[in-house]
Amino acid sequence: MEETPNRYAVIILAAGNSSRLGEPKQLLEYRNKTLIRHIAETATEVAGESVIVVTGSAAALVENQLAGLPCRTAFNPLWQEGMASSIVKGITVAKECFPDTAGCILTVSDQPFVTAEILLALIDKADAGAAIVAAYYEGTIGTPVLFKKSYFDQLLQLKGSEGAKKLILLHGSEVAALSFPLGSVDIDTQEDYRRLLRNT
Repeated sequence: MEETPNRYAVIILAAGNSSRLGEPKQLLEYRNKTLIRHIAETATEVAGESVIVVTGSAAALVENQLAGLPCRTAFNPLWQEGMASSIVKGITVAKECFPDTAGCILTVSDQPFVTAEILLALIDKADAGAAIVAAYYEGTIGTPVLFKKSYFDQLLQLKGSEGAKKLILLHGSEVAALSFPLGSVDIDTQEDYRRLLRNT
């Protein structure tokens, strides 16, 4: 493993109710494990105990999938207000629990092809000097994304449905892109899920 891998925390945003899917996407199975279990295992491989899973809808079911892993959970009672509330919850907990962290990686549970190698590549670019490192796919940038600690206060100001992309776009000159073509695969609808199962 890389030297001091837990210098960066990983925040997994898993609070949504998957309204378009009709069931909790975190609990969908792919390659014999749920999506939330996959990303949690991936994150702990990289960051050890410095992993926070932000829960909301179906919190108990999501937490059950994390049994035996060293990550901690943080329930977001405001999850229905949108993505920003989960980012705020995750950053708040990271600041409290990991005050010496150099930054954090924000990731989600419905990108099934996120690997430890991808997360470590984000860290490598940050160590090389980038203040923000975002995955790049299909002409856009998004999660997983790494923010140095200096951006925590701005992340805490996000509101409603705003996500990390607001800051990525605002600070474009400070963003390093990491090519991750499979990052475009996410699960929002039943058809997305059927396509994932068909194509792999």
